[in-house]
Amino acid sequence: MGNGGAALLQAAQTAEAARVTVALLAPADVEKWDAFVETCPQATFFHRAGWKTVIEQAFGHRTHYLLAQRNGGIVGVLPLTEIKSLLFGHALISNAFCAYGGIAAADENAREALDRHAQKLAWELNVNHMVYRQLRPFHTDWEGQDLYFTFRKAIDPDPEKNLLAIPRKQRAMIRKSIGHGLVSTLDDDVDRFFTLFADNVKRHGTPTLPKRYFSLLREVFGKDCEVLSVLHRGQLVSSVLTFYFRDEVLPYYAGDREDARHLAANDFKYWELMRQACERGYRLFDYGRSKLGTGQYDFKRHWGFEPMPLHYEYYLVNARSVPQHNPLNPKYRLPIQVWRKLPTVVANFLGPHIVKNLG
Repeated sequence: MGNGGAALLQAAQTAEAARVTVALLAPADVEKWDAFVETCPQATFFHRAGWKTVIEQAFGHRTHYLLAQRNGGIVGVLPLTEIKSLLFGHALISNAFCAYGGIAAADENAREALDRHAQKLAWELNVNHMVYRQLRPFHTDWEGQDLYFTFRKAIDPDPEKNLLAIPRKQRAMIRKSIGHGLVSTLDDDVDRFFTLFADNVKRHGTPTLPKRYFSLLREVFGKDCEVLSVLHRGQLVSSVLTFYFRDEVLPYYAGDREDARHLAANDFKYWELMRQACERGYRLFDYGRSKLGTGQYDFKRHWGFEPMPLHYEYYLVNARSVPQHNPLNPKYRLPIQVWRKLPTVVANFLGPHIVKNLG
């Protein structure tokens, strides 16, 4: 073989080595998927394969978890959930019920391969739209939504330094809560948490997620999903369900008794979570997403966390514009008022049938 032939052969071998294939996640690939997620800087807790099980079993949605492979190894992942609803339309979401998602890839070839496959899938399924929920922008040529912000901040190994880093007024609320004799405990199940969470979302006029969903989160993610509850004189006043990923702690769902505001239990709850997390070696506190202009948004800023815009990028297939399925949409004002007045037992029964289609 001449030099020209050898060069062609080498080029072909190089091209084959660089070739990326995309496939659906199979049970045999779950461990490799999670191992990749654990080491990929772009990946988040919401990229973990366990979400596939949780979403399918809790809501009955069809999922399309795409993985990119090269030479037998995973080089990228894209978790997608398909939601088909008469009320809210037909969508592919990465990732449904999660603050973050989108493509996590080792390189641009893997990212582009996953993106092409996802766009093709969106057309094949004939969805209204597909959305990537991301910490960083990717498709600036797609339609966007600048409604959501996240709050992430490094925490110190020393709890006292973390307390002093909180602005003075909020720090005073934490000290006040400690003075009320509040104590925290880790729960073995989601029963107490769910009672407070369901009551909270009803007060805000939004439907609750099913209790089974939270039980599945605990079951599937094990030690990486904890419930911390706050007690006052033995009575439950506040609770939070938290995810742990690498060196990050992510309080994600929470609830409080409305008649316990004078105890500053909400402040105590998050301080206890932060204090315990830093002592256990976690180094980043992720306060999660909030909508601009809401009380949650302001509360997190008062803790000294700076808002960071989330990049929710929409690939429109049949839709003509980005959907506005959120409580700030004026058309939901009346339904929200009505929902607040429903008996709790009715709201808890109807809520999961509605919220499952929002994602």
